[in-house]
Amino acid sequence: MQTVINKLDFSRIQKCISDAKQANSITVVEATNLMKELRLGQQLEPEEIPSDVVTMNSIVKIAFLDSKRTVEFQLVYPDKADLKNNKISIFSPIATALIGYKVGDEIEWCVPAGMTKIRIEEIVFQPEAAGQFNI
Repeated sequence: MQTVINKLDFSRIQKCISDAKQANSITVVEATNLMKELRLGQQLEPEEIPSDVVTMNSIVKIAFLDSKRTVEFQLVYPDKADLKNNKISIFSPIATALIGYKVGDEIEWCVPAGMTKIRIEEIVFQPEAAGQFNI
């Protein structure tokens, strides 16, 4: 399953990783996992991104298939993360797992209790679909 990455997101995330490494605010494992995920994706111009793909600043609804529980949150850059307002940093494992995937995709994700499977139920908001190519 090929993921799709917005070229602008790719370069911004790379810069965030570089800055975080210098500040020691990201582990080598987290940085490696995120870059691996990004490099697997097909890079497209912001205007070419399909509306059903998870991109930076997207608001996503996911379902945990084992419990049928759904959660909605926004993928943001580290400086905008705010758990109280459901804004999850791209450095978090769940955001890393979701970036570039599409509505309906099922992804295995490792939580503290072990492996679980999540499905992307809906993209409530995607900047590219809204014509907001530079946020």
